[in-house]
Amino acid sequence: MVEQPGNIVEAQQRFASRKDIDVIAAAQQGDKAAYKQLYETYVGRVYALCLRLTGERTMAEDATQEVFIQLWRKLSNYNGQSQFTTWLHSVTSNIAISYIRKQKGWFQRTFNIEDSPVMDDSDAGSAGDVELDRYILRLPERARHVFVLHAIEGYRHEEIADLLNMAVGSSKAQFHRAKQLLTEWMDDE
Repeated sequence: MVEQPGNIVEAQQRFASRKDIDVIAAAQQGDKAAYKQLYETYVGRVYALCLRLTGERTMAEDATQEVFIQLWRKLSNYNGQSQFTTWLHSVTSNIAISYIRKQKGWFQRTFNIEDSPVMDDSDAGSAGDVELDRYILRLPERARHVFVLHAIEGYRHEEIADLLNMAVGSSKAQFHRAKQLLTEWMDDE
């Protein structure tokens, strides 16, 4: 319970509307229609994060599917102590990175940005966002992962180091490398 001037409200209500809370609770109880509603509401966000992490549309689609399969199993772990979107992005990041590790052979091929168009979804945002996504997709794998997790998703370098099995210093170095490359590419245009 969180105390506010003059009344007491449930902490969960600070983070979500009553409708969202009801849908999440129903999905946690196994309601497939409620789960479908969650899927339809959040699939765009999950896909966008997976695309930024994988750097490739087909892999992002597969990782998104994996996230929602795992989400069905892990939804009972959501306890309402944070925003659902915050929890979902954490789950998505962990599952997508795990998926990428399983697909490691794909990363051994030469990455060609021309073969990996940025999503043209209404969630893509402005033209500037699309350009940034194109630059992010050009980043080397490790630098891209660190940049997305730190700059876009707000993870601390210590958390990234744990997720990616690297030293904190390596995370910081990869982030610095990503920033340098992005700045260089943007200055060239």
